[in-house]
Amino acid sequence: MNLHWVDWAIVLSLVAFLILTAQFTRRYMRGVSDFLAANRCGGRYLICISSGGAELGAVTIVALWQLYTNSGFTGLWWKVAEWPLVFILAMSGWVLYRYRQTRALTMAQFLEMRYSRRFRVFTGFVAFAAGLVNYGVFPSINARLIIYFCGLPEYVSLWGLSIGTFPLVMMVLLGLALFFTFAGGQIAIMLTDFVQGICCLVVFLVAALVLYYLIGWDTIGTSLLAGSQPQASLLNPFDTSKIKGFSMGFFLVQYFRWVYHWKAWQGTQGFNAAARTPHEARMSGILGQWRFIAQQMLIPIFAICVLAALNSPQFADSVGNAKQVLSGIHTDRVKSELTVPLVLARLLPIGLMGAMAAVLLAAAVATDQAYLHSWGSIFIQDVVLPLRKRPLTPQQHIRCLRLAILGVAAFAFWFSLVFRDLGDYVLMFFAATGAIYLGGAGCSIISGLYTRRGTTAGAWGAMITGVVLGGIWLVANRLAIADAGAGGMVFRLQSVLYQSPAIEWFVNTIGKGDRKYLDGQWMCLYISLTAIAVYWILSLLLPGKPFDLDKMLHRGQYAVAEDVVQGDAALSGIWKWLGVNKEFTRGDKAIYGASVIWVLVWGGIFIAGAIYHCGIRETTDASWLGFWKILVWLALGLGVTVTVWFLIGGVRDLKDMFHLLRTKARDEADDGRVRS
Repeated sequence: MNLHWVDWAIVLSLVAFLILTAQFTRRYMRGVSDFLAANRCGGRYLICISSGGAELGAVTIVALWQLYTNSGFTGLWWKVAEWPLVFILAMSGWVLYRYRQTRALTMAQFLEMRYSRRFRVFTGFVAFAAGLVNYGVFPSINARLIIYFCGLPEYVSLWGLSIGTFPLVMMVLLGLALFFTFAGGQIAIMLTDFVQGICCLVVFLVAALVLYYLIGWDTIGTSLLAGSQPQASLLNPFDTSKIKGFSMGFFLVQYFRWVYHWKAWQGTQGFNAAARTPHEARMSGILGQWRFIAQQMLIPIFAICVLAALNSPQFADSVGNAKQVLSGIHTDRVKSELTVPLVLARLLPIGLMGAMAAVLLAAAVATDQAYLHSWGSIFIQDVVLPLRKRPLTPQQHIRCLRLAILGVAAFAFWFSLVFRDLGDYVLMFFAATGAIYLGGAGCSIISGLYTRRGTTAGAWGAMITGVVLGGIWLVANRLAIADAGAGGMVFRLQSVLYQSPAIEWFVNTIGKGDRKYLDGQWMCLYISLTAIAVYWILSLLLPGKPFDLDKMLHRGQYAVAEDVVQGDAALSGIWKWLGVNKEFTRGDKAIYGASVIWVLVWGGIFIAGAIYHCGIRETTDASWLGFWKILVWLALGLGVTVTVWFLIGGVRDLKDMFHLLRTKARDEADDGRVRS
């Protein structure tokens, strides 16, 4: 095993603390709205930290490590362009603000308000089915990560029986997630994910700093220069056309997906409805980007240090055993998932190794419980209840939610046992499975919230388009894997999809790659664009009566008193131009102003870098080293600032949430049903 007894003590201490924390929330879980959305009592810091903990689960960490071991620092450059984009989306309240105004408990409930009950049931089932397949691989990835990082044996002996460690670890992780979710619903999820989110920030910050000093910048620079190849540079982002999967095109598609899919994916849907007010939801989104960027800047440091250690003679003895283990893994994609964890286990000292193991375990459980809660809730709220003529009592309702969550866990356990090899990069698999729902949902949600002209016919057409195209792609890929054998191959869709002249042109022209297949990222874009076209063609051909957005969004005469926030006096000048309204306090404007500055600075850096390389002088690998060194130190500094800042704000929000949960009246009718 890789863990010392001190490390095991740290892991068990964090698990015990999380169990006690979840148990504490039982007394506050008194109704359906508590279970589904913490009775809308969440503050901005609590939501941004806890939702961030759920979104940055162990699976996402593995996926990002996989990305950066393939692309080096170059992947981080394209994230630089992403930072202004996500801040603009958050500051504008894109989708989230208006969704919270609807007071819906699930996204499909809003879709019933905007379109029809039948569409809600259909969309709810599609979201549920796509989410099941997407989440079905999480337990296997989580279990592999824990087993290889901790150095657990393949089998363990219990009561004289030899039991496989892989299914046992999956059972432990899913069991913890079920316990937390059953104990207090969304309240317990928010509290335990808050603990995980803070621990993740602290441990990642300390571990990144230790690794940086252990490896040394000179070793990092020398190793990455030596490891770079023509058109597959690990340092120069403009020389990456031959990097498999993660070249420039991958990130360009990702920019589109950020806008189109913003808050559409429902894996953490409980957080979207949990804010005290729409303004708190908007501010949590803005603050969440600071946390997101701090983590996004720290995670690549691990992958970069691992690449340097693997390619440096100085660390040959330290990582030699890791190389030997990797050589025994015959599936390339699985090998790329485990490269960073295996090498880290040989580099981190005692104590820090235990802290990292504890954080990875907590991160796995954080995402598990959020996804179990989301998909189980969506099945009951958006498929079962709309089909029932008689409502459930609160006790029956919560019992059904728990049974559905248990069913999701059982499916994920079985799915992970059967499909252990994705056959593709983790991020590509997420994009492909998500496209079944997101392809049509993106335009249905955005158009439904922001336009009066979108129609139910258009929404049906968009969703069916996404289901059909996404389903064909997914089935074709599974057939390709089966036909290729256990060794796997890059998914080839020649027989089913690629023979289409339109798709061939799209991949070769837009994708700028000599490929004979569509990976999940590009297929997601293709499906989304088709769904948008279908939505508006049908909406224009079959127009209906303009929809009453004011009533759905509770504006004007329909306003709900507790959702109205009064900040400073009427605003004018630059604040009004930036979209700041009367709900903003002085502190809110300071946060907003800092975010605007961040957008302008990093947007300017990205544009200046692109102009310099393309129009003045082509940059070289060596010329990028200085920039990456500055960025690493900026990541460490931002990590310290965000951790202290959000810890203070989060503790205050926790206190306020439990006060509201003790005193706020429960409305039994607030159970997710749409009443005419």
